[in-house]
Amino acid sequence: MNQSFYPDKTRVVAFLLLIVSGLVPAYARWGEKVPNRQYADLKRWHWGFSVGTHVQDMNFTHSGYVTDDGRQWQVEVPSFSPGFNATVLGDLRLHKHLNLRLSPGMYFGSKTVQMLDYVSGDKEVQDIKSALVVIPLDLKISGDRLHNTRPYVTVGAMGVLDISKKRSDPIVTKGFDTMLTVGLGCDFYLPFFKFCPEIKFCFGLTDILKHDRPDLDENPQIYDITRSLSKVKSNMVVVSFYFE
Repeated sequence: MNQSFYPDKTRVVAFLLLIVSGLVPAYARWGEKVPNRQYADLKRWHWGFSVGTHVQDMNFTHSGYVTDDGRQWQVEVPSFSPGFNATVLGDLRLHKHLNLRLSPGMYFGSKTVQMLDYVSGDKEVQDIKSALVVIPLDLKISGDRLHNTRPYVTVGAMGVLDISKKRSDPIVTKGFDTMLTVGLGCDFYLPFFKFCPEIKFCFGLTDILKHDRPDLDENPQIYDITRSLSKVKSNMVVVSFYFE
């Protein structure tokens, strides 16, 4: 079984999209006659910060491993909890429509992994908590400004360092991952700052499963679950609210 997003996850992603998209028409009704911060986009450098929420997911590739007694474990992420994220921002203007953005920060979240043996009906559940140091580098591609709004998209890459404490669980992840990111958002020009809601989709590039598990030598039943997986990749959906 190789699944990434389940129906309940689809509803959560749709809800996050509604948060961002709902802000656009709401702000449009506030329209002012004089545009705010008319020279904000002409600065070579500017700074900011963000707070937001995110959901973490895992994509499992099974190895087909079968134990001596005929067991074959299947692993999935049936549920998760929204996490919290906060970053600082440095923005470099490259062109009228292009900006290079570095936004290091911290992501705190968790996900529930379910492991099921269809032969015996046995089930194991593992709650994976993550404390991630992230270093995203994005190219921001902006459209033309329309009064006090300006839509944009982002493409980039993100380094992820997991500093959470590891335990002798069936699924243990490595400490580092690299992700490709694609996002969209909108700049809202307020009288004293820019407010920028953004949604970003992050796709892991590396296998984050720790396969070599000497800590499980005395617990072969748990190690059988680890050996049932050949690859694990991570995904995230991140909603951020930038203040610039």
